[in-house]
Amino acid sequence: MSKRIYVDMDGVLVDFESGISALSPEDKIRYKNRYDAAPEIFDLMVPMPGALEAFAWLQEYFDVYILSTPPWRNPQAWTSKRMWVGKYLGKSANKRLILSHNKHLCSGDFLIDDRKTNGAGEFEGELIQFGKGQFKGWPEVISYLEKHISA
Repeated sequence: MSKRIYVDMDGVLVDFESGISALSPEDKIRYKNRYDAAPEIFDLMVPMPGALEAFAWLQEYFDVYILSTPPWRNPQAWTSKRMWVGKYLGKSANKRLILSHNKHLCSGDFLIDDRKTNGAGEFEGELIQFGKGQFKGWPEVISYLEKHISA
């Protein structure tokens, strides 16, 4: 049985900064220091470098789910995240999206997340903190996970 991996969206699969950059000048001022409240920001985001290839690779060897925390005060973000998964990850990711503010409630072997908030720090499996320490980007994460592929 393959190991289960959860992958966060913002800052891991999705380049959050690309959404900020694509906001109108007016929205950049209006939502300063709370960009995730901008109603259409998640529609503007593009994948992180290497994320689509990494996700495809993960699906070959692991039981993969997307685990993301949408901003509570931006209900449109919940739909936008679902639409982003369909647009960039396609049918292979259908029904693999979990939206939760309590990531520690999910059971699995690994969680790839850029932060320890929303329960990520209490995840019972191994937290791979993306963008930090030995996991600077997708090549380092894949290299590490290659050692954990079930025979």
